[in-house]
Amino acid sequence: MMMSLILSMPVAGVIFAFRQSNDAGKVIVIILFVGSIITWSVMLTKFKDLHQARKASQQFISAYRSEGHPVSLFLKRQKFAENPLSCIYDKSCAALGVTLESHGADPEDLFMGGIGSVQKLEEIHLRSIRNIVDRSVTDQVALLENAMGWLAIATTTAPLLGLLGTVWGVMESFGAMAITGAAMLSAVAPGISGALLTTVIGLLVALPSAIGYNMLSDQIRRLTVQTDNFAQELISDMECQYLQMK
Repeated sequence: MMMSLILSMPVAGVIFAFRQSNDAGKVIVIILFVGSIITWSVMLTKFKDLHQARKASQQFISAYRSEGHPVSLFLKRQKFAENPLSCIYDKSCAALGVTLESHGADPEDLFMGGIGSVQKLEEIHLRSIRNIVDRSVTDQVALLENAMGWLAIATTTAPLLGLLGTVWGVMESFGAMAITGAAMLSAVAPGISGALLTTVIGLLVALPSAIGYNMLSDQIRRLTVQTDNFAQELISDMECQYLQMK
């Protein structure tokens, strides 16, 4: 993407400006170009992953709510595409099975609650399962936010890096003018042109990164809310089914 933006500019002017840049400016341009490749790779990958996670989560929550018992899908070993909700669900049901089995219940009879023969649990046991659900939610949110730091770094660092190259290049151009004693604009124009290139490249990296970061953050926020809501729904369903009333 950055290459297409650069190519839309006068190619000869960009090449000329790059050639007129000092060594520091050329290094900064190369760093920004590599950073642009990384940020676009991260953005495209995250958009794809979040789209798949959102679609799979919706399919899972629809299947879960169509069942009459909170662990029916787990016992049926129904497979879904990997998504935050199914990961939380599997870990929670596995923990519930271990807890029930430790109280003498047959794991194969986990969803016999509708008949009234299910093993009831005390609040302290369901609290431990709730803690597992909470930890699973935290883990899934951390996975959703994975690699977002690259975009934040690109957004804040690229313009500053470009500005550094510009200031450095302008300083050298005026320094050379002072040494040679040439006061004509033509003496410093090539160096300034090369120096300004780093700012342009820095902005071309930072602007898409900022837009992508905000769009991805919004999608992550929506998935996080959906994940939290499902966790509360799952815990509530398990309490209704297994909590021993005093």
